[in-house]
Amino acid sequence: MNDPLILGGREFGSRFILGSGKYNMNLIKAAVEQGGAEIITLALRRANTQESENILDHIPEHVTLLPNTSGARNAEEAVRIAKLSRAMGCGDFVKVEIMRDAKYLFPDNQETVKATEILANEGFVVLPYMNPDLNVARDLQSAGAAAVMPLAAPIGSNKGLATREMIQILIDEIDLPIIVDAGIGKPSQACEAMEMGAAAVMANTAIATAGNIPDMASAFKLAIEAGRKAYLTGMGRVLARGGSSSDPLTGFLR
Repeated sequence: MNDPLILGGREFGSRFILGSGKYNMNLIKAAVEQGGAEIITLALRRANTQESENILDHIPEHVTLLPNTSGARNAEEAVRIAKLSRAMGCGDFVKVEIMRDAKYLFPDNQETVKATEILANEGFVVLPYMNPDLNVARDLQSAGAAAVMPLAAPIGSNKGLATREMIQILIDEIDLPIIVDAGIGKPSQACEAMEMGAAAVMANTAIATAGNIPDMASAFKLAIEAGRKAYLTGMGRVLARGGSSSDPLTGFLR
């Protein structure tokens, strides 16, 4: 099925994006080989670790880096981090993350809109991480975002689609790819997000903390593909009341 994910004018065959916050080499290898990931996020500080542990050495050349502005507390800091990332050769893609809240790690939507507009005007392909809010999503679209990335639940919680109804509104109303980010804990939840019409799913903790990382990466790949196929095919009807036999009940004894 020719159904590419298009971001910033580039086509991707996979709709699974790996978040590398809980980064280890086994996770990256499994996400690429078993999960089929073609986009991997990268915090700038990860590129400054010891040479023997440099994450850049373990990401295949065909995989697109999605540097994030993790650690930024306002738009100014996010813009500075993005520019440093591009100067280091990490490309024009950037995931804007701005968080002043250290307990729940919720994104600051207002500062995110500011940073998105500045970076989009400077030629970045901006994917902002945000609390699902229709008005903010509209502002991000106007600011030049290439997609919006609403959280499903608090980062690292594995609680699943806690903001399901709000995300559905964004999918229905925003003319941009909606990438469900943060909180997805199971392949079934990733599948549900895709069935809703999400363009892609980002996962990290669910795979990084699994008992078998390669198998879980494979499970997410299959779940995302199944959910996307079901969405494109068209979901079956739902009856509000009663039931409907799948076979005629008249004349079956003749």
